[in-house]
Amino acid sequence: MTLLHPEALLLLLLLPALWLLTSKGGDALRRKFAPDLYKKMVTSGGGVSRRTRRALLLLAMALGIVALARPVIDRGEIKVREQNVDLVVAFDISRSMFANDIYPNRFELAKRKFFDLLDDLKQTRVGVIGFSSRAFLIAPMTRDYASLKYLVKQMGFDYVTLKGTDMMAPLEVTENLLKEKKEKALLLLTDGGDKKNFSEEIAYAKSRGIRVFVYAVATEKGGVMKLDGGVVRDRNGNVVVTRLNPAVAALAEKTGGVYMRFSLGKGDMARLAEEIRRRLTPEESKESVIHDREELFYYPLAAATLLFLLSGTSLPRRERTVRGKERG
Repeated sequence: MTLLHPEALLLLLLLPALWLLTSKGGDALRRKFAPDLYKKMVTSGGGVSRRTRRALLLLAMALGIVALARPVIDRGEIKVREQNVDLVVAFDISRSMFANDIYPNRFELAKRKFFDLLDDLKQTRVGVIGFSSRAFLIAPMTRDYASLKYLVKQMGFDYVTLKGTDMMAPLEVTENLLKEKKEKALLLLTDGGDKKNFSEEIAYAKSRGIRVFVYAVATEKGGVMKLDGGVVRDRNGNVVVTRLNPAVAALAEKTGGVYMRFSLGKGDMARLAEEIRRRLTPEESKESVIHDREELFYYPLAAATLLFLLSGTSLPRRERTVRGKERG
C-alpha cells in the first residue's frame, strides 16, 4: 500500500495540541464547581463521558486525515495507445435551413442531432464550421464536447447573413483544418441547397481524401422560411417554398461517405457515428501511461464518519449497582 499524498499526514501533528486545547475547558469547569456538582454536570445522565467523546472526535479527525492522504494499492503501470478519428461538422446556415417543414425549423433540429451525435462519438476530435455562400470556423478541433455543445447552442439567426448554399466552402475549410491527415471526414448537416450537379465538389473531395457524410435535414414536401417575423417571398410577392435536394446524396455516396435522411428518433445518430468509425482508419496517437490503482481511502473515511457521529451522540453507559445482602 502507498499514499498518493503523504504530506497530508503532517496534519496529524496538530491533534495532540488540539487534545490539550479541548481538555482545558473541562479543567476550568472543574475549578469553578464543587466536585460533587461537577460530576453530576459532566457525567450524569448515563451517557458517554466528555473525555470519551473528545477522544472519538479526535480519532475521527485522524482517520479523516489518513483518507485525505489517499491510500492506494498500486498494481503498476499500463501503457495505452489511443486511436483517434477527426471529424469536421458543417452546419448549413443558409436561409432555407429556417424552413418550418420540421418543427421548429431545420436548423434547430440539426443542432439537436449534433448533440446526440456527440453522445455517441468516442475518441474523436470534432471541429465545427458554419457555411452558406461561404464558410467560417465556429470551433477548432477538440475533444471538449461540453464546449462544442455550448457554442453550437448559441448559434442563432444572427449567423444568417448570406444567401445561397456553397458546398465547396466547407470542403475547403475541412482540407485546411485536417491538411496533415491522410483521411479526412466531413459531416454536412444540410437540406442540400439548390445545386443539381456536385461533380466539382466530388472531384475536390476525392483528390484530397475527404469522405463526406450528409445528414439531410428537410422534407420532400418542403416548407416556408420564417425570418424577421414574416415569411420569405420572391420578387413577385409569392411565398417561397424550399424542399429537400436529393442530388446532394451523390456527394456522400461517391466520396466513400454515407447519406442519411433525418429522423425524429435518437437511434439514427448512433448509426451514423458507427458508420463514421467504420469507414475511417483511426490514426494512432502517442502512447500514454496510466496507473492501475485500487483506492482505499473510503475505508478510513467511513470509519471517521461513524466515529464522528458517535462522538456527538449520548450512548447509554452500563450502570453498576451494588446490592447489599439481605438481613435475615
